[in-house]
Amino acid sequence: MGTRLREGRVTDAHEGDMVVFLIGMRINSYAAVRSWVPVARAMRPMLAELTRDADSGLLGYKTLRCGIREVYVVQYWESKEKLLAYTSDPGRHHRPAWAAFNRRLRQGRGRVGIWHETYAVPAGAHESIYVNMPEYGLGAATGVIPVARRGERAGERLRAV
Repeated sequence: MGTRLREGRVTDAHEGDMVVFLIGMRINSYAAVRSWVPVARAMRPMLAELTRDADSGLLGYKTLRCGIREVYVVQYWESKEKLLAYTSDPGRHHRPAWAAFNRRLRQGRGRVGIWHETYAVPAGAHESIYVNMPEYGLGAATGVIPVARRGERAGERLRAV
């Protein structure tokens, strides 16, 4: 994600379908370090693997903290097929990490939690605006264009995509 401030108003350059995938972890017991530290460390190798593979389907991501107990990652994907292909591939990092989490879950008595949400977004069903911001979110993942190319108002941009 860029750090150079872009003055003015821009919107993301993405056209077509996409998937927004949210995944997070919640520490339910700080004392249970052996339960939550491995879960916290599991995401970095997956994101590195996906970022190195230009054909993985991952367009970009942003890691966010929500208070002191929660962390989550917003991911932008080309398609649900590519997301599902990654998660089910036994040769990639996700499958072993998921199996390890499930083992810890059985032993951990609720000391750590995870969640995810997947949104399949058809072409034309999203819009964005970034004002006086570095490239961020979907704009960082796909690039940005001047707002005027899609419309000055949110409703115009939703119709123009």
